[in-house]
Amino acid sequence: MNAEPADQIRLLDVQDLDVRLQQLAHKRKSLPEHAEIESLNRDLAQLRDLLVAAQTEESDCTREQTKAEQDVDQVRQRAARDQKRLDSGAVSSPKDLENLQREITSLAKRQGDLEDVVLEVMERRESAQERVAELTERVGSVQGRIDDATARRDAALEQIDGETASVTKEREVVAAAVPAALLSLYDKLREQQGGIGAAKLYARTCQGCRQELAITELNEIRAAAPDTVVRCENCRRILVRTAESGL
Repeated sequence: MNAEPADQIRLLDVQDLDVRLQQLAHKRKSLPEHAEIESLNRDLAQLRDLLVAAQTEESDCTREQTKAEQDVDQVRQRAARDQKRLDSGAVSSPKDLENLQREITSLAKRQGDLEDVVLEVMERRESAQERVAELTERVGSVQGRIDDATARRDAALEQIDGETASVTKEREVVAAAVPAALLSLYDKLREQQGGIGAAKLYARTCQGCRQELAITELNEIRAAAPDTVVRCENCRRILVRTAESGL
């Protein structure tokens, strides 16, 4: 393949722009905010699970407290009715009086036991409420950090995407000036060779594979016409000759 030396030099400009686009793509993918947001989202998911569990416990305690308070009220009302009967003198039988007094004593003990249950449930409910408040605050804090990291990520992506668009446009302009056949070969080699399709021959060394050329290969390149497109024997990339090639 033949191409004017100026077109081959221009191919190095295309390569430089393609390298820049690769760097921008890598930078976009590897922004530290990506990992930060992912880690924070895992923390947030765990905290939300804990918060749901705490809210469920609080709700359960609320229902349990309501039930216990209702039981206390029922016992208190029954004891009040028995005491009223006792005080009214309506019960005259000694045996009935004894039974009534025994029931009042039993109800008093039952009321005390139930009131202890109420207190115990109230303590658990207060503990659950404190846990809900704590976890709610932590969820809000982590969400705030996610929002901050997301804003930083979006700003970085906007900057990278803007630069990528600019470099892409410049690449299109420069590539349009390169002969189609040469550009096609370059694109094919670039895809095969990890993004580098053309490299400068500098001080007798291929800048693509960083290998110094053998004397026989150098002699062949020296003998080649200026418009001959030469390839590196080692990596097969297009070798572009310049005044710094050491020929």
